[in-house]
Amino acid sequence: MVESESTEALRRSVVKLFTVVKEPNYYKPWELSYQHTSGGSACIVEGQRILTNAHVVAHQLFVQALKPGDSKKYTARVLHVDHDTETALLTVDDPEFFEGTLPVRFGELPARNAKVTVYGFPVGGNELCVTAGVVSRIEVRTYTHSQRSLLAMQTDAAINPGNSGGPVFMNGELVGIAFQSYKRKDLEKSGYVVPIPVIRHMFRDLEDGAIGGVPDLGIYWQKLENEALCAYLGLAADQTGIRVSRVVHGSAAHGRLEVDDVILSIDGTPVASDGTIVLRDHDRVMFDHLISQHQIGDTVELAVLRRGTPAKIEVPLGPYVSLVPPPRPDRRPTYFIFAGLLFTPLSYEYIDEWEWARDHHRYGQLRYEEFPSERRREVVIIHQIFAHEVNLGYHQMREMVVERVNGVEIADIRDVVRALASPLGRFHVIETDHHGTRNEQRSDYHASYGTRVVLDAARAERATAEILEQHGIASDRSPDLR
Repeated sequence: MVESESTEALRRSVVKLFTVVKEPNYYKPWELSYQHTSGGSACIVEGQRILTNAHVVAHQLFVQALKPGDSKKYTARVLHVDHDTETALLTVDDPEFFEGTLPVRFGELPARNAKVTVYGFPVGGNELCVTAGVVSRIEVRTYTHSQRSLLAMQTDAAINPGNSGGPVFMNGELVGIAFQSYKRKDLEKSGYVVPIPVIRHMFRDLEDGAIGGVPDLGIYWQKLENEALCAYLGLAADQTGIRVSRVVHGSAAHGRLEVDDVILSIDGTPVASDGTIVLRDHDRVMFDHLISQHQIGDTVELAVLRRGTPAKIEVPLGPYVSLVPPPRPDRRPTYFIFAGLLFTPLSYEYIDEWEWARDHHRYGQLRYEEFPSERRREVVIIHQIFAHEVNLGYHQMREMVVERVNGVEIADIRDVVRALASPLGRFHVIETDHHGTRNEQRSDYHASYGTRVVLDAARAERATAEILEQHGIASDRSPDLR
């Protein structure tokens, strides 16, 4: 088939990326996992830059770029990555690469049922693939890579592995980049696109030269669809809003909003009783979209009903806060080894790494049902214990949540490091909550509550050096703890 002039022009904006990746090793956090190759699609934007998905270049060691119809791969360099919005910018230092290319023109958010085309390089070859479809839905959706809830565009155009980061066009203008698909037996042809408003957010974020990410209000909320609940909170019959059910410690809303506050509007936009706001015409999306359109440090004005009295509250927006942090691909795992005990913070990546961890009821509770507090900013666990005479009797213990060390309440892993510098007389005393081995069917399975690990303080320091040497570990702690 002969390509149209439009397609021929657009193909000059498209790029294929080849990525060499080494991901962190959460079992051995001082090492990286095996090297492997990956890749995706991209497009050229103003300033001799290349736009793609963050996950395409996450943990990259080396990236190459290839233009359609060309045989030469050029070494690319990552400029900026915004994991929250699933976007990244690269460049190629060799000016020859950009000869004959065209930067894309940014468009606007398409309407539902608008026709779009997806350009990219799905698995199976280096030839450009173009698929057509329509926009079927626009909604706030969880991004798999960042676990943030942001505006997303759904299309029935084919989006397959390798399409990630590929441009989506409407009327010759960029309206988004492909980033994930959703496959189930009862759901077909469901691909998702990072829409142009989210892409623009990344570029606005870069105006100060650095990526800050997407802000978060820091609340949990409840719909107000029950008349008795609305009356209890003092809402008039013609008022709508959402009830604040929890304010996250350390978040933007902490100290400004209260439980049972009713948020009536955000920056003048009314919030419906189901938590939605008007996006345009008949389209509604969750109110989170209003927050995510701002930058960290911006201030939003909330119209609030507090104990029946209207109030205007200004909230300076901050980053997302949680007890178990969301994915942070730009950071290596934090760890600390002492007398063979490997301490590490519980994270999304740690839980997601192994099926047993995803199914661990305690980890699920910590991740979804517990929140930061003044006493606990993160969850510190003993991931494993390297066998040595100094820790005899504790070898089978693992995945224990650390509560206290030498009488010190543990708010984060730095507290562990500080506390272990001051033993209780002759001993180091580590107190944990309940724990268990990974396989409850094993004969050596133990489950207990209030487990206490006591170590001989004089022998612990010598043992640490012996254990590190025995296992070929260069340092007892990750660089961020040195």
